[in-house]
Amino acid sequence: MEQEPKASTVPAGIPELDEATEHRARQVPEILIITGLSGAGRSRAANALEDLDWYVVDNLPPQMLPAFAHMMTPAGGGVHRLAAVVDVRSGRFFQEFLSMLDTLSREGIQYQIVYLEASDQCLVRRYEQVRRPHPLQGDGRLLDGIQAERELLKGVRDRSDAVIDTSGLSVHDLARHMRDVIGGASQRPLNLTVMSFGFKHGLPLDADHVVDVRFLANPYWVSELRNLTGQDEPVAKYVLEQPGALQFADGYVDLMAPMLKGYLSELKPFVTIAVGCTGGRHRSVAIAEHISSKFRDLGFPVKTLHRDMGRD
Repeated sequence: MEQEPKASTVPAGIPELDEATEHRARQVPEILIITGLSGAGRSRAANALEDLDWYVVDNLPPQMLPAFAHMMTPAGGGVHRLAAVVDVRSGRFFQEFLSMLDTLSREGIQYQIVYLEASDQCLVRRYEQVRRPHPLQGDGRLLDGIQAERELLKGVRDRSDAVIDTSGLSVHDLARHMRDVIGGASQRPLNLTVMSFGFKHGLPLDADHVVDVRFLANPYWVSELRNLTGQDEPVAKYVLEQPGALQFADGYVDLMAPMLKGYLSELKPFVTIAVGCTGGRHRSVAIAEHISSKFRDLGFPVKTLHRDMGRD
């Protein structure tokens, strides 16, 4: 049975499913199809999906869609969150796109189509910037190729779940639109790393924020603490009971918490906080462990690393 023509607007998000419906949905293979005009941002959309942990195949011939979707089954390897970029680059194979969509429907495969388009003026400007011909241009003008593609894709556009005009969108705006189309549940979770280090060994190259705790007295000069680390209770107690230590660490967590939530909305899911002391063995380790614990109490998933703890 053929699917009904689909709405051509960008949905605010996928409605929340009840438990029974959600269970059934998990049993049905699903595939996200990215298509639309050449130069409208299909590759950018594919990159955004990869950043959201989707498995993406670019320039897939439409005839391979059913087999591609069946990869989601356990027999096919258990791949999930599949996306395929299908467009006129596949040449004569593209003519069977609509019939392949009917095949997906007959086989009970749920799919969504995201169609990207842009104004003629915008597409011409983008093609002039990259200095490449339109795939349907042939010996004619660039606008001839654009108009031919619009006509060829009209039936696909009418069956799309979401149509996104990328004319005025930045790369990040398009990524946000893709996230909204596939639903908030597909957003990549925050990956927060709290790392201790020693300034004498150099700054971590991948640190987003650097915290300097060298204002605290150094346990290294206490003979019974010298050979221990900040993970040992006597050292942690010595560091955290110093005047201002807890106020600094707790205040830093309170300062960072709203910033971390903002990073997610700005499509930056990986954040590294580096806590440094002189050698990276005592003070930075104790403060990093305390900060990590406080972030976990606030519901943030945290990975704690101690880069220089084992170094002299």
